[in-house]
Amino acid sequence: MRNIALLVSYDGTGYYGFQSQPGGNTVQDKIEEAIHMLSGERVKLTGSGRTDAGVHALGQVANFQTTSSIPAERWAIALNSRLPNDIVVHAAVEVALDFHARRCAVGKTYRYSINSFRFPDVFARHRVFHHPAPLNFGAMREGLTHLLGEHDFTSFTSPLSTKPHHVRTLYEASLRVDAASGGSEASGRGVAHITVTGNGFLYNMVRIISGTILQVGEGKRRPEDIADILAAKNRARSGPTAVPYGLTMCSVEYGPEWGLNWKPPYN
Repeated sequence: MRNIALLVSYDGTGYYGFQSQPGGNTVQDKIEEAIHMLSGERVKLTGSGRTDAGVHALGQVANFQTTSSIPAERWAIALNSRLPNDIVVHAAVEVALDFHARRCAVGKTYRYSINSFRFPDVFARHRVFHHPAPLNFGAMREGLTHLLGEHDFTSFTSPLSTKPHHVRTLYEASLRVDAASGGSEASGRGVAHITVTGNGFLYNMVRIISGTILQVGEGKRRPEDIADILAAKNRARSGPTAVPYGLTMCSVEYGPEWGLNWKPPYN
């Protein structure tokens, strides 16, 4: 038995998320079908995270066990020829049998993208949320600083969360305005990217953070309100869950013992 790890990118627009569901049409389903076409095996693919319907990934990591003798370096090209063109496997390596894409992860990075120009970008409509009014980027950036460190993120997760506790640590919570977009801090117009890196994330956590920080940018909340929302440990105190298509899973980090130093294949 061998254990193969994959580095995968996908446009989540047409899928019901990463994880297999009874209704099918998930990224996991498509990759498992491609593996079956290639090796004849029915395998179970394990992803590092369960991205929701419409959410994208640059550097999703997944693994599966196989009895196939196909060399690890051939899996990526062979799978891509059997996958739809909105899913791409960038790398495949053989890892230890006890490697588990989700349980072994020590950190993840997500990005939420917002376009605050008056008109949407027709070419980015499936991956950038359009907010037609200007935003206070400085206030949003200040609000994000209150999320850094270890906190109970009950206020920023769905009541449907099944996790035994909601304590997580954020190492980065930042906002950058894309200079290439032609926007500016002063005008409040531009394409802004909220980036969060942590040791783990709860159900809808990044989307709720983004929806709440958007309210700070709109002037509906003060930056310092974020600390009060955290302390309340009450989902009703935070803002709306931002739409899924603005969210991208950027990368997954693992300890050196697994030999995976993969970086996102795109910026």
